[in-house]
Amino acid sequence: MKTTEPNPKADAFFDTVTQWKEVFVTLRGILLETGLTEELKWGWPCYALDGANIVLMHGFKDYCALLFLKGALMADTQGILVRQTVNVQASRQIRFTDDAQVRAMTATLRDYLREAIRVEKAGLDISWKHSADYAVPEELKKRLDADAALRDAFEALTPGRRKGYLLTIGQAKLAKTREARVEKAIPRILKGLGPDD
Repeated sequence: MKTTEPNPKADAFFDTVTQWKEVFVTLRGILLETGLTEELKWGWPCYALDGANIVLMHGFKDYCALLFLKGALMADTQGILVRQTVNVQASRQIRFTDDAQVRAMTATLRDYLREAIRVEKAGLDISWKHSADYAVPEELKKRLDADAALRDAFEALTPGRRKGYLLTIGQAKLAKTREARVEKAIPRILKGLGPDD
């Protein structure tokens, strides 16, 4: 693989990041060996092949990670890819808590990066679930059935916004909480907004 030149925009990230800095710097060295283009997207270093995002570096409170955007399609020979939540369809993470862990996994990481590149070059793509594939929580269904204006507004939302409401409301364990989420959502739905707008 050919080595990639560091991107000055990403340099600024590596110069200013404090949490997980040592891990990120080590990961960057490995990623620059792949020939992928280094970019800065969503505030994090991202590595792309011919404009297609392959892997993103990101950090959280308890760990940092490499996020493979088509990780669900990759062969996980070591069983180390993590699905963040049950609703995540495509991406998978490899998580780290210290630099020694990254260094010990360097050969494995190189294999996984080659696999991610292979998936992209092969043109493989995710079979995305659509908002119609998600169950409508009973509490929302009752309100939609009883209020034609609300039903029309909900159906006029983009698929992503509808899915957002289905997940936000449906993930609550208690009926009381689901009902409260429906009440909170109604004015936003009527304005054509999603749960995160």
